[in-house]
Amino acid sequence: MKANSPLERLYNGIYKENPTFVMMLGMCPTLAVTTSAMNGLGMGLTTMVILTLSNMLISMLRKVIPDEVRVPAYIVIIASFVTIVQFLLQGFIPSLYDSLGIYIPLIVVNCIILGRAEAYASKNGVISSIFDGIGMGLGFTVGLTSIGIVRELIGAGTIFGQQIMPASYEPVTIFILAPGAFFVLAFLVAAMNKLQIGAARRGIDKSEGCMKDGGCANCSNHTCSGKIAEINNK
Repeated sequence: MKANSPLERLYNGIYKENPTFVMMLGMCPTLAVTTSAMNGLGMGLTTMVILTLSNMLISMLRKVIPDEVRVPAYIVIIASFVTIVQFLLQGFIPSLYDSLGIYIPLIVVNCIILGRAEAYASKNGVISSIFDGIGMGLGFTVGLTSIGIVRELIGAGTIFGQQIMPASYEPVTIFILAPGAFFVLAFLVAAMNKLQIGAARRGIDKSEGCMKDGGCANCSNHTCSGKIAEINNK
């Protein structure tokens, strides 16, 4: 994929640099609000909207904002969008607003949003910045929703409030509590790492002709097997 293309930005945020499972950003809302799939989905989509709008405006103003005050300026922009979204949720989706509670205004200091503003939006064009925000926001939404689904299913036997497990199922309530968030996060991060390591190994095999036994069909110094060993040791 072409660098900074819309598709590359989406792929980067959802998979390659997923904020939750790869970069481990925004852990406060990730662990706190994912007691249900609906809460995770709501927080993820709320963050995505704010992240996309913030990236767009910061990219538009990147040549106007002085370097000396760029971080305070970013925070003001982000806080403005958070306030707007907070009022909209309070007015139109009060149940979700009540569920997310204090974590909505705390989006202002979410390191994902400020990090993308500093690392990407302030250095790239508007269209690329918009898709970077959408990609990172979708990645965050996927992460929170996945954790919420697992915690709600095991801890209550439901998904999005719908009964899934049979009536005889005894919920494991620890998964609704704080320790359950750490257990589920650790499991899903391990699964993501396994997936990415496998993809990296297949990429080396395809590009350099590695054989299943770790040897290399194209070179005599086994450089490919060395790269595989390096990946496995990470």
